[in-house]
Amino acid sequence: MTPHKHMLTATVMALSAMTVAHAAVTADEAAKLKSTLTPLGAEKAANKDGTIPAWDGGLTQATGTKVGDVPANPFPNDKVVLQITAKNAAQHADKLSEGTLALLKKYPDTFRVDVYQTRRTASAPAYVYDNTFKNATRCKTKDTGWSVEGCFGGIPFPIPKDGAEAAWNMQLRVEAESLSYGFRNMVTSSDGARALATRNDINFQHPYYYKDGSPESWSGEYLMQRFNATEPPFKAGESLVFRDSIDIKNSRQAWQYLVGQRRVRRAPTVAYDTPDFVASGANYFDEVQGFLGAIDRYNWKLVGKQEMYVPYNNNGLVTAKLDDAFTKHHMNADKTRWELHRVWVVEATVAPGKRHAVPKRRFYLDEDSWALTLMDGYDAEGKLWRTTQAYPFVVPAIPAVVIKTVSVFNLQAGTMSTVQALNGETYRVVPRKSESFFTGDAVAADAAR
Repeated sequence: MTPHKHMLTATVMALSAMTVAHAAVTADEAAKLKSTLTPLGAEKAANKDGTIPAWDGGLTQATGTKVGDVPANPFPNDKVVLQITAKNAAQHADKLSEGTLALLKKYPDTFRVDVYQTRRTASAPAYVYDNTFKNATRCKTKDTGWSVEGCFGGIPFPIPKDGAEAAWNMQLRVEAESLSYGFRNMVTSSDGARALATRNDINFQHPYYYKDGSPESWSGEYLMQRFNATEPPFKAGESLVFRDSIDIKNSRQAWQYLVGQRRVRRAPTVAYDTPDFVASGANYFDEVQGFLGAIDRYNWKLVGKQEMYVPYNNNGLVTAKLDDAFTKHHMNADKTRWELHRVWVVEATVAPGKRHAVPKRRFYLDEDSWALTLMDGYDAEGKLWRTTQAYPFVVPAIPAVVIKTVSVFNLQAGTMSTVQALNGETYRVVPRKSESFFTGDAVAADAAR
């Protein structure tokens, strides 16, 4: 399947992130965010045949059982409206990613795509909408698109003009100020055997989304995280802290505590295509949550917008028991929800003078939330090598559609790494912590107790 075969927006196909820094959009363009576009930049109207409904404000409240702050099933009466298997995949190939088609072919007896009614649940707090509107005319890219300025507290480029802007929308998508949850990293071998890599307790903080912040007061750090391993026993007590910034010269500061060494050390390699030791090296660090970290190894191209079947509203999957969420080679198709959504297609190719183990990637970003839904990775010969499935779920407590759990498939090796599986864990929106909590010194102090 050629990546631009079905594009709906041809006008952006030739744009590249290697141009000079983009100016913000005009006031007239920004006004669309209060008329034909949603406050985060998506098309508000339904698609032509109504299979994608008009956006009506998203899901800001939910009833029924919750696991922490995650509703277990916001739409209990929804039924499968289309089932795609290896047998009928060709009929629906125009709405499937290359990676999804590859999985249908590789696991024809178990992997399938169960499509449900499209629910446009993405929403955001009022202050995020206000900031997004302001960002449209004040936010700019710089450093060949690898950094930004003038942004804060909302989607930076709700009307993107190039791939770097879309990439920053993904990086700075709507999040809570502060989160706490447990997760497991699970590794599945080529014979289908599943093993626990690590179980961890984690805290995330997003200074970019502080309610009381502003472009002037923001330090440029947009993500802080700290976690502590609890399983398996030989990993228990290990900690990792990192802080991500828009500063491309110092984009990530990281510290690691190893119990055996009883000291905290800098961890400068915890980034990009370094194998993720938290997942036994089964994926790269920048494959966590689909894509996590600096964007400066790639040139980014905005290919266009497309209607596609993507994982969406997967509250049922992320709140299921661990054994119910997994099957032999992939996540349980009975628990995985797919929907038809408009997505931005963005291609990343390694920039001149840079290197990355995955020289080309294709991203599929939900137009409503800017969350990654799918990502395909290609080797140096241009062959499909890896594919990532993210499992977006809706959290009315923020409110937002977010991603944490992703599965990274190595199609050539036949393995799967599921990163930050929430199954059997509790995800909560929590009050902000002191930023000093997210430092190597804080880890060292806690370890000494």
